[in-house]
Amino acid sequence: MNSEPSTPTVTSPDAFLITRDRLSLDTVYHLAESPASGAVVLMSGTVRDRTDGRSVQFLDYQAYEPMALQVFEQIASDIRKQWPSCQRVVIHHRTGRLYIGDISVLVAVSCPHRGDAFAACRYAIDTLKYNVPIWKKEHWADNSSHWVTGM
Repeated sequence: MNSEPSTPTVTSPDAFLITRDRLSLDTVYHLAESPASGAVVLMSGTVRDRTDGRSVQFLDYQAYEPMALQVFEQIASDIRKQWPSCQRVVIHHRTGRLYIGDISVLVAVSCPHRGDAFAACRYAIDTLKYNVPIWKKEHWADNSSHWVTGM
């Protein structure tokens, strides 16, 4: 496990990160803040204790980091095409073993108005789940496991 703290990749004014370290709500929020924004919408994805009625023990995340970061940048570019007033896009994703309650992904978007910020944030997380090369393996209480597609 990486013992050094990870540093976000910053493509001004956006910030993207894939790390084995715990994710920080405060860090992501502050990276998304902008004086021109009246809204910062932050979505936190956490590991839940059940999936389809089965007890989850933990999750393992793997990523192809170079391509994942490129897709994060493409998501930000697409957001700016649809919501040109968007100020900042921040996407941080965790890899490795995560337990119930751990944060697996944080997405924050800032815009002058809340409607655009909510819509852009939703677009970011929905697109991320299907397009980014990050894979999740669910481990259940009965010691079985399953790779999840289209997280």
